[in-house]
Amino acid sequence: MSRMEIPLLQTSAVLLLALLHLCAFTPAGSLSFSYPTFQDSVDEKDFVRSEYSRIYLKAIQVTPDVSNVGSIKNQAGRFLYKKPFKLWGKGKDGDRRVASFNSTFVLNITPKTNPGGEGLAFILTESPTLPDNSEGEWLGIVNAKSNGSAEAKIVAVEFDTRKSYSEDVDDNHVGLDVNSVYSIQQVSLLGYGVHLSSETNYTVRIEYDSQNIAVFVSQTNKTREGMKNTPVLVHTLDLSAYLSREVYVGFSASTSNNTQLNCILSWDFHSSHIDENSNLLWVWITVPVVVLLLVTGVYCYFFGTRQGAKQEVHPRIEDEIKTTSMAPTKFKLKELQRATGRFNPKNKLGKGGFGTVYKGLLGDKEIAVKRVSKDSHQGKQEFIAEVTTIGSLRHKNLVKLIGWCYESHELLIVYEFMPNGSLDRFVFRDESFGTEIGKPTLSWERRRSIIFGVAHALDYIHNGCEKRVLHRDIKASNIMLDSDFNARLGDFGLARTIQHSNLTHHSTNEIAGTPGYMAPETFLIGRATVETDVYAFGVLMLEVVCGRRPGNQNKQNNYNNSIVYCLWDLYSRGRILDAVDSRMDGDIDEADMACVLMLGLSCCHPNPHERPSMRTVLMVLTREADPPALPQERPAFVWPAMPPSFKDDTESDVAGG
Repeated sequence: MSRMEIPLLQTSAVLLLALLHLCAFTPAGSLSFSYPTFQDSVDEKDFVRSEYSRIYLKAIQVTPDVSNVGSIKNQAGRFLYKKPFKLWGKGKDGDRRVASFNSTFVLNITPKTNPGGEGLAFILTESPTLPDNSEGEWLGIVNAKSNGSAEAKIVAVEFDTRKSYSEDVDDNHVGLDVNSVYSIQQVSLLGYGVHLSSETNYTVRIEYDSQNIAVFVSQTNKTREGMKNTPVLVHTLDLSAYLSREVYVGFSASTSNNTQLNCILSWDFHSSHIDENSNLLWVWITVPVVVLLLVTGVYCYFFGTRQGAKQEVHPRIEDEIKTTSMAPTKFKLKELQRATGRFNPKNKLGKGGFGTVYKGLLGDKEIAVKRVSKDSHQGKQEFIAEVTTIGSLRHKNLVKLIGWCYESHELLIVYEFMPNGSLDRFVFRDESFGTEIGKPTLSWERRRSIIFGVAHALDYIHNGCEKRVLHRDIKASNIMLDSDFNARLGDFGLARTIQHSNLTHHSTNEIAGTPGYMAPETFLIGRATVETDVYAFGVLMLEVVCGRRPGNQNKQNNYNNSIVYCLWDLYSRGRILDAVDSRMDGDIDEADMACVLMLGLSCCHPNPHERPSMRTVLMVLTREADPPALPQERPAFVWPAMPPSFKDDTESDVAGG
């Protein structure tokens, strides 16, 4: 036995004992408790708390003022119930079961500066430990390093009293956060008569029925029935997709240079019990042991065989890319390191959900290199999807993929460099870089040309290539602009190829896309279709003409996002042109603008059967056809969707399942 194998086997034995030790514990079950008030120094034994959090003056003080205002500047705190509860598990039939729960608490936020800041959150988390440097804008939820990472394993309902980001609706809102302080849904509380920083006691109720999370807020002196009927936020969310089986429940809060007292005056919590198959106890013991032995064996084999190899290449990635009909060039890591100055921050072009893009120089050719984030669990999947999908496509309105590299755990994709960056840099009025000196405001002619180019690209991937491709993430930040402002559709990391051209959908276990661009049926049918791509394109059209983002959803489904809602409302009142971006200069064709906006609304029709195909969209844009007829009032979303009595476009085939 070699000296290398001895410590490896010793490590395996230690891990094996640890697994057996963990399996001996009884898993957490349901959780139920009630604190109509809190007793100072008595009830603290029931909780896990950060250093400065405490029970004082009959309330949980998440960030307490122990002496003076200065003492709570730039502080964060957490206060959690000491026992975790079982959020999900396997039922007797082997299917995953997710617990339901409800929690009611009374909060009081008292500003100590004018204005106060930053906010308080109800949290479900795998770890009770307060993240380092999570004060200020991070609300004690995450920090700069863990924000946006799946490793954070935290879901929060934030009650934010400070507009820390341009995307925040205001300084008085409730938001739903998943592994990030960038809320996936936000709702301003002003319309509900709630002002968080008014030193008022507000009763909050959070309900989760295993599928949907709902948040109710009212003044404490109002009746429960009144609160029950007015949810301020409702969202479909599978918590088991983001959180561990067992989670802690409680609160986090933070201050910055602006400070406030974040207090919980009462709290009760009740979760349902999950009936698991007790006969599967042997699985808890046997499976970890078998997995550990297999991993150990594979590691020994891999570690031994890689000694003679100069490069480390994942076989699946290598094989899948080589099987494509037009496999792109494979680069060496040192070539791309040299081209980007070893990924010098000065060469950073931007950052997306799965990686960072750097500018590089390969010989005398400018390139863009996407460096896939090592923290992304789906990184390899997205990498393979993008290289194998866009690598086999050729169209003037698609970003050209030049090559790829997988070496030393680095996943790199090389593209043609786009001098003008992404479309969102130019169209959104709320972005400072969109109006800086040297950044022109896009004319109507240029905007129309961009819309036309993206439509060409989508028609090609839907109908013009050998295998139909569904993009699944069409949005302004994924539209690149070359030196002449020609549109190039990029970022195919979420794209899926349909093997048979007569199919129109891709079944999926996860919901992919970006909130605000996702069709309402996405959350019900659990799959991508040509119609869901068309919906996202419709939102993009409205964005480009109006110069504004889709906005934050204020209802359960994504059809009810603010830009679509706003445009339907204006259209029904005969004032659709009121939405046009006022910053546009040059010649403006109002009739043409109205036509494009109506076409965008047609693409965003809640009934997928009523959405035009991309081929029809092109005919409207080239004035070969009129835009599809629109109802005068915004249609309601109904599912299953009713197909039309006839439809000459045979491309559509959306099932109602």
